[in-house]
Amino acid sequence: MSDKVQSLIEIATPLLGELTLGRPDTSAATVAAAILSKSGRIYTGVCMDLSCGIGFCAEHAAVAEMIKGRETEIDTIVAVCETGVLAPCGRCRELIVQVNPKNFATRVALPDGGVSPLRKLLPDHWIDSWS
Repeated sequence: MSDKVQSLIEIATPLLGELTLGRPDTSAATVAAAILSKSGRIYTGVCMDLSCGIGFCAEHAAVAEMIKGRETEIDTIVAVCETGVLAPCGRCRELIVQVNPKNFATRVALPDGGVSPLRKLLPDHWIDSWS
């Protein structure tokens, strides 16, 4: 595991800690994410598990923080839960590449300790037809 990934894990992990929201079947912070942008800034986020599918993933929250910082290009991204690193879901992968197609090169931390470029996790992507 690279030093970048380990550092992002150490930043995201303290953000974990399930928080029950307005109803017992809603919660937040069971997953946390950390992004290292191309400029070297770090952005974080936590998930929100809400009724009716209106919640969002930790990666979405971290990307929103990055957008607030007026950045769109991601060097490395990590998502963690209480049992370790999680791979981003398909919705998160799609968000990352739609924010900036250069993010196909984003380094994504994987549960097995490996790192993969996002391109490998989104082969034959529809956005390729733009060029």
